[in-house]
Amino acid sequence: MTETVAFPQDRTCPYHPPTAYDPLRDKRPLSRVTLYDGRSVWIVTGHGAARRLLSDQRLSTDTTHEAFPLPTERFAAVRNRRRAALLGWDDPEHNVQRRMLIPSFSLKRTADLRPRIQRTVDQLLDAMVERGSPAELVSAFALPVPSVVICDLLGVPYADHDFFELQSRRLLRGPTARDTEDARDRLEGYLGDLIESKRDKPGDGVLDDLIAQQLAHGHIDKQELIELATILLVAGHETTANMISLGTFTLLQHPEQLAELKADPALMPAAVEELLRFLSIADGMLRLAKEDIDIAGTVIRAGDGVVFSTSIINRDTAAYADPDTLDWHRSARHHVAFGFGIHQCLGQNLARAEMEIALRTLFDRLPGLRLAAPPEEIPFKPGDTIQGMLELPVAW
Repeated sequence: MTETVAFPQDRTCPYHPPTAYDPLRDKRPLSRVTLYDGRSVWIVTGHGAARRLLSDQRLSTDTTHEAFPLPTERFAAVRNRRRAALLGWDDPEHNVQRRMLIPSFSLKRTADLRPRIQRTVDQLLDAMVERGSPAELVSAFALPVPSVVICDLLGVPYADHDFFELQSRRLLRGPTARDTEDARDRLEGYLGDLIESKRDKPGDGVLDDLIAQQLAHGHIDKQELIELATILLVAGHETTANMISLGTFTLLQHPEQLAELKADPALMPAAVEELLRFLSIADGMLRLAKEDIDIAGTVIRAGDGVVFSTSIINRDTAAYADPDTLDWHRSARHHVAFGFGIHQCLGQNLARAEMEIALRTLFDRLPGLRLAAPPEEIPFKPGDTIQGMLELPVAW
């Protein structure tokens, strides 16, 4: 009997898939991996198969189902007491929640936000430059850019950012189940109090719109609104912060590609798409088969767990030539870094805008930016969380 690969595993390089996954790249489009508890589940590694399956509503995201695959003991210990808003619901309920939010994350709304994103980026870089070289880029720039923006968009006071950033970190990578549960309770308590204060004194933000248009008319209840706000607040800053920090690290490790980008700023939108493909920071989307599914000559049986390894899918040689190389001139837009199908990331337009503005302005303002520590000594996140840099010391 052939031993299967364990999933998830830590990366040995922050911008490459774990080397232990190399056998999976030779077994596309599907193979088997083993979770922490010994359970064998399907892993999808082929690009075409991934897009077909992510669009297949016979795969469920309901984490409360007893058979739902959970990647680590910590995740299992904090199995959702209820389904997470958006992420844990299938259609038709998921569609109802998503439709409430689509106007707030449209291309037009994102375009309207671009000047505000630029002002935020400029102010943070002004402050960082004034404090002088060296700096720690995650705390000084990569994290506050999306934090300020999502607070502005939602109508959450940025003065409280230390609190919700801490709770977000504990929620996503707390060392114990108790830490994770406590972080969720604290975040939900904070947002519940904020909703009550906004009922009395409305402001200007997505949360205020949802209170007036959905909560006030009984389309959702307060707990549902709290859960939606929690997802938006946590996902809205955590993922983009990781892309900015890891994107910066990756560019500094690829000087030829960075030089090309500096010489031709018009390449930045394409570079963002290529970085999204190359980095694949959300690696390991989970699903449960509700019915038998015949795919690529294989039958996924009802009750089987299914994992999507975005880092391998986005390096499928059938979809991308020389996929382990950064190439600003390839067409990378069909990557699955934001997922695909009905659960494709709602905030992808905003994330792209933040990355474009942050990375372009960072290297414009600080053309001599460099790492302030040996790259192998800079800590990055473990494999069971969203990939990114824990810290990023830089100088200029």
